[in-house]
Amino acid sequence: MEPGSEGPFKRLAREVAKFGAVGVVGTVVNFAVSNLLWHLTSLQAVRANVIATIVAIACNYVGFRYFTYRDRDKSARTKELSLFLAFSLVGLVIENGILFAAIYGFGWDSSLQRNVFKVLGIGIATLFRFWSYRSWVFKALPAEDEGEADEPVTKAEAPLIEPQREPLPRPKQHVS
Repeated sequence: MEPGSEGPFKRLAREVAKFGAVGVVGTVVNFAVSNLLWHLTSLQAVRANVIATIVAIACNYVGFRYFTYRDRDKSARTKELSLFLAFSLVGLVIENGILFAAIYGFGWDSSLQRNVFKVLGIGIATLFRFWSYRSWVFKALPAEDEGEADEPVTKAEAPLIEPQREPLPRPKQHVS
Protein backbone atom coordinates (compact mmCIF):
# COMPACT_ATOMS: atom_id res chain seq x y z
CA MET A 1 0.00 0.00 0.00
CA GLU A 2 1.36 3.43 -0.90
CA PRO A 3 1.82 6.06 1.86
CA GLY A 4 -0.94 8.34 0.53
CA SER A 5 -3.44 5.57 -0.13
CA GLU A 6 -4.57 4.85 3.45
CA GLY A 7 -8.23 5.15 4.34
CA PRO A 8 -9.82 8.10 6.13
CA PHE A 9 -10.21 6.17 9.39
CA LYS A 10 -6.51 5.30 9.48
CA ARG A 11 -5.55 8.93 8.72
CA LEU A 12 -7.83 10.16 11.51
CA ALA A 13 -6.42 7.57 13.94
CA ARG A 14 -2.88 8.69 13.10
CA GLU A 15 -3.86 12.34 13.55
CA VAL A 16 -5.50 11.60 16.93
CA ALA A 17 -2.38 9.69 18.04
CA LYS A 18 -0.06 12.55 17.06
CA PHE A 19 -2.40 15.12 18.61
CA GLY A 20 -2.42 13.00 21.77
CA ALA A 21 1.37 12.74 21.88
CA VAL A 22 1.75 16.51 21.65
CA GLY A 23 -1.09 16.89 24.15
CA VAL A 24 0.64 14.62 26.66
CA VAL A 25 3.79 16.74 26.48
CA GLY A 26 1.70 19.91 26.86
CA THR A 27 -0.20 18.41 29.79
CA VAL A 28 3.02 17.44 31.57
CA VAL A 29 4.34 20.99 31.05
CA ASN A 30 1.00 22.43 32.23
CA PHE A 31 0.90 20.32 35.41
CA ALA A 32 4.58 20.86 36.19
CA VAL A 33 4.39 24.65 35.86
CA SER A 34 1.09 24.99 37.72
CA ASN A 35 2.16 22.77 40.61
CA LEU A 36 5.51 24.54 40.89
CA LEU A 37 3.75 27.90 40.96
CA TRP A 38 1.15 26.66 43.46
CA HIS A 39 3.77 25.34 45.86
CA LEU A 40 6.66 27.78 45.38
CA THR A 41 4.90 31.13 44.97
CA SER A 42 2.10 33.03 46.61
CA LEU A 43 0.13 33.41 43.36
CA GLN A 44 -3.56 32.62 43.52
CA ALA A 45 -4.35 29.15 42.17
CA VAL A 46 -6.22 30.24 39.04
CA ARG A 47 -3.63 32.90 38.13
CA ALA A 48 -0.84 30.35 38.46
CA ASN A 49 -2.85 27.94 36.34
CA VAL A 50 -3.39 30.57 33.63
CA ILE A 51 0.40 31.07 33.43
CA ALA A 52 0.92 27.30 33.23
CA THR A 53 -1.69 27.00 30.49
CA ILE A 54 -0.02 29.76 28.44
CA VAL A 55 3.36 28.01 28.70
CA ALA A 56 1.73 24.73 27.60
CA ILE A 57 -0.02 26.47 24.68
CA ALA A 58 3.36 27.72 23.41
CA CYS A 59 4.83 24.21 23.64
CA ASN A 60 1.79 22.74 21.93
CA TYR A 61 1.95 25.14 18.98
CA VAL A 62 5.48 24.01 18.19
CA GLY A 63 4.45 20.36 18.48
CA PHE A 64 1.30 20.73 16.40
CA ARG A 65 2.92 22.79 13.64
CA TYR A 66 6.09 20.69 13.28
CA PHE A 67 4.83 17.21 14.23
CA THR A 68 1.07 16.64 14.16
CA TYR A 69 0.15 18.97 11.30
CA ARG A 70 3.48 19.35 9.50
CA ASP A 71 1.88 18.27 6.21
CA ARG A 72 -0.87 20.89 6.38
CA ASP A 73 -1.08 24.20 4.57
CA LYS A 74 1.69 26.58 5.63
CA SER A 75 0.86 29.47 3.32
CA ALA A 76 -0.81 31.74 5.88
CA ARG A 77 1.25 31.44 9.07
CA THR A 78 0.02 34.75 10.55
CA LYS A 79 -3.60 33.70 10.14
CA GLU A 80 -2.80 30.22 11.44
CA LEU A 81 -1.10 31.59 14.56
CA SER A 82 -3.91 34.10 15.16
CA LEU A 83 -6.55 31.37 14.94
CA PHE A 84 -4.46 29.04 17.10
CA LEU A 85 -4.17 31.69 19.80
CA ALA A 86 -7.88 32.56 19.60
CA PHE A 87 -9.00 28.92 19.95
CA SER A 88 -6.35 28.30 22.59
CA LEU A 89 -7.73 31.25 24.55
CA VAL A 90 -11.18 29.63 24.47
CA GLY A 91 -9.58 26.39 25.71
CA LEU A 92 -7.79 28.36 28.44
CA VAL A 93 -11.13 29.84 29.56
CA ILE A 94 -12.75 26.39 29.61
CA GLU A 95 -9.91 24.83 31.61
CA ASN A 96 -9.52 27.67 34.07
CA GLY A 97 -13.26 28.31 34.32
CA ILE A 98 -13.74 24.79 35.65
CA LEU A 99 -10.89 25.26 38.13
CA PHE A 100 -12.30 28.65 39.15
CA ALA A 101 -15.77 27.16 39.74
CA ALA A 102 -14.32 24.35 41.85
CA ILE A 103 -12.20 26.65 44.02
CA TYR A 104 -14.39 29.73 44.36
CA GLY A 105 -17.80 28.17 43.82
CA PHE A 106 -17.44 25.01 45.89
CA GLY A 107 -14.39 25.73 48.07
CA TRP A 108 -12.47 22.72 46.73
CA ASP A 109 -8.95 24.10 47.08
CA SER A 110 -6.69 21.30 48.28
CA SER A 111 -3.78 20.29 46.07
CA LEU A 112 -5.54 17.05 45.12
CA GLN A 113 -8.82 18.81 44.33
CA ARG A 114 -7.07 21.42 42.18
CA ASN A 115 -5.38 18.71 40.16
CA VAL A 116 -8.59 16.69 39.75
CA PHE A 117 -10.46 19.71 38.40
CA LYS A 118 -7.44 20.64 36.30
CA VAL A 119 -7.69 17.18 34.66
CA LEU A 120 -11.41 17.70 34.05
CA GLY A 121 -10.82 21.16 32.58
CA ILE A 122 -7.99 19.98 30.35
CA GLY A 123 -10.10 17.05 29.13
CA ILE A 124 -13.05 19.21 28.08
CA ALA A 125 -10.79 21.90 26.60
CA THR A 126 -8.86 19.23 24.65
CA LEU A 127 -12.01 18.05 22.88
CA PHE A 128 -12.73 21.63 21.83
CA ARG A 129 -9.12 22.24 20.78
CA PHE A 130 -8.90 19.08 18.68
CA TRP A 131 -12.04 20.00 16.76
CA SER A 132 -11.09 23.65 16.28
CA TYR A 133 -7.42 23.12 15.40
CA ARG A 134 -8.11 20.50 12.75
CA SER A 135 -11.14 22.37 11.35
CA TRP A 136 -9.93 25.95 11.38
CA VAL A 137 -6.26 26.32 12.22
CA PHE A 138 -4.22 23.56 10.57
CA LYS A 139 -6.31 23.12 7.43
CA ALA A 140 -5.67 20.19 5.15
CA LEU A 141 -4.31 20.89 1.71
CA PRO A 142 -6.75 20.13 -1.11
CA ALA A 143 -6.54 16.47 -2.06
CA GLU A 144 -4.97 15.70 -5.39
CA ASP A 145 -6.64 12.89 -7.27
CA GLU A 146 -4.05 10.39 -8.38
CA GLY A 147 -3.93 9.89 -12.11
CA GLU A 148 -6.00 12.99 -12.82
CA ALA A 149 -3.19 14.61 -14.78
CA ASP A 150 -2.86 11.53 -16.98
CA GLU A 151 -6.49 11.52 -18.12
CA PRO A 152 -7.24 13.07 -21.50
CA VAL A 153 -9.21 16.29 -21.65
CA THR A 154 -12.74 15.91 -22.96
CA LYS A 155 -14.31 18.35 -25.40
CA ALA A 156 -16.57 19.64 -22.62
CA GLU A 157 -13.51 20.56 -20.54
CA ALA A 158 -11.58 22.04 -23.44
CA PRO A 159 -13.01 25.59 -23.16
CA LEU A 160 -11.79 25.71 -19.55
CA ILE A 161 -8.21 25.10 -20.59
CA GLU A 162 -6.23 27.71 -22.45
CA PRO A 163 -5.56 26.34 -25.91
CA GLN A 164 -1.99 25.77 -26.95
CA ARG A 165 -1.36 27.55 -30.19
CA GLU A 166 0.92 26.22 -32.83
CA PRO A 167 3.24 28.76 -34.37
CA LEU A 168 2.05 30.19 -37.66
CA PRO A 169 4.00 29.12 -40.74
CA ARG A 170 6.55 31.63 -41.91
CA PRO A 171 5.94 33.14 -45.27
CA LYS A 172 8.37 32.06 -47.97
CA GLN A 173 10.95 34.63 -48.80
CA HIS A 174 11.84 35.25 -52.37
CA VAL A 175 15.37 36.18 -53.06
CA SER A 176 15.97 38.09 -56.23
